[in-house]
Amino acid sequence: MTQQFYVSPEQLMKDRADFARKGIGRGRSVVVMSCRDGIALVAENPSPSLHKLGEIYDRIAFAAVGKYNEFESLRQAGVRYADVRGYSYAREDVTARGLASVYAQSLGAVFTAESKPFEVELVVAEVGRTRDADHLYRLTFDGSIADESGFVVMGGAADAVVDALQGTWSADLSLPEAVRASARALRSDGGAAPAQASAGANGKRPAAAPLDPSLLEVAFLERDPDTLRGSRRAFRRIGGPELENLLQHEQDT
Repeated sequence: MTQQFYVSPEQLMKDRADFARKGIGRGRSVVVMSCRDGIALVAENPSPSLHKLGEIYDRIAFAAVGKYNEFESLRQAGVRYADVRGYSYAREDVTARGLASVYAQSLGAVFTAESKPFEVELVVAEVGRTRDADHLYRLTFDGSIADESGFVVMGGAADAVVDALQGTWSADLSLPEAVRASARALRSDGGAAPAQASAGANGKRPAAAPLDPSLLEVAFLERDPDTLRGSRRAFRRIGGPELENLLQHEQDT
C-alpha cells in the first residue's frame, strides 16, 4: 500500500501562494486611477478583443491581471450578480463593496479548497459623484480585499510603475491627464515599450520609445455621464483615433 507524503498546511498554503504570484507576475501591468473627472483604467494589452477592463454595472468597472479564462469567468459572474441584485431590489443597491465581498468569498474558497488557486488579481472600481466618494477595491488570489485610495497598480513590474506614479499622481488630474500619466508609468517598466534597451556604455538609459496606442487598453468611468452623454452608464472605452490623439498630445509636450 502506497503512503502519501505529508505536507503541512503552512507549506501547502505557501506553495499555492507562490504559484499564484508567479502567474500574476507574468501578466502585463494595469493601472486604475481616481482623479478629478472620474476613474481612468489603463492596461498594457496588445489584444483588441481579450479585454482586461470591463463594465460591471452603471458606475462600476472591473480590471484584472493574470490568467484570462479565470478572470473572465469572474467578470461574467459579477455582471450576473449585479443584474440580478439590481432587478430584484434597486439599482442603487448594486455597489462595488458588495461585489468585492462576493469576489473575495469566491477567491478565498478556491484558494483553500481547490488544488490550484486562481492566478488573478482584481480591482473593482466605483465612481462617485465626488472624488471622495470613489471606491477602489483590490482583491488578491487568496480572497484578501483592500480599500485603496488614489491609484492601484497590478501585475508585471508593479513596483516600478508605482514608483513612476508617486510623483505624478494628483487628485486634480483630468481623465486625459490621468491616462497620459498612467501610460508614462507603464512605459517606465519596459513593458509598453519592448524596444527599450538597457543602459549603454556611457551608463545612461536611452530615451523611452514613443507611446504606442496598439499596446494599450483604456477606459473611463466618467463622474457625470448623464451630463456629458445623457446616460447613467459611466463606463466608456477609449480607442482608435481618440486614443491616438490623446497620446499624441503627450508626445508633443
